[in-house]
Amino acid sequence: MTQANEQYFSAHPTTKDVRSTLDVTIRGRNYTVEVSNSVFSNSRLDLGTKVLLDRVPAPEGTNLLDIGCGWGPITLGLAADAPQDATVWAVDVNERAVELTTKNAQAAGFTHVSAGTSESLADAWKDVTFDTIWSNPPIRIGKEALHALLLEYLPRLTPGTGRAYLVVQKHLGADPLIAWLNDQLGDQGLSATKYASAKGYRIIEVTRH
Repeated sequence: MTQANEQYFSAHPTTKDVRSTLDVTIRGRNYTVEVSNSVFSNSRLDLGTKVLLDRVPAPEGTNLLDIGCGWGPITLGLAADAPQDATVWAVDVNERAVELTTKNAQAAGFTHVSAGTSESLADAWKDVTFDTIWSNPPIRIGKEALHALLLEYLPRLTPGTGRAYLVVQKHLGADPLIAWLNDQLGDQGLSATKYASAKGYRIIEVTRH
């Protein structure tokens, strides 16, 4: 498996783990973070993630979720703007991503972040509904795997108030994804719409009635 594929598919990457630091600005705050060559976007803040972080409203509620956390940029954005009593959950298949998100959140002074894989978090969040979800979902895992990932988490939005914001490149199927979400999740009270567009990306808003 290539290094690029390991970022998305491997819980335990086998490539050499080369760490470095990166200076980034997230929602107006400056951070020095640790990154790895085996975790997505290790040389800069990914453009799609930046588009999302620059445009979504402040998170609301007590349980906030970052799907596909990588080294943690979205988690840091959620944690910085989270209500005081909130827990920020961060999930990724890649154990190195989970480790980096945890380290970067701790280095930033955030004590209300819980990062893990879906398996390691299963007991801790089994009865949790999510008030806010932010995600730059891993489109390149393929349509079937992406759909399964979204079907795992979006139905766990809090009824009545839950909101998710997903950033997807337009040419990688943002608009067809909106149609698919409405077709698959409409009978569960979820609705997907276009929220914003910038730099070739679409932000999709998903609400639960």
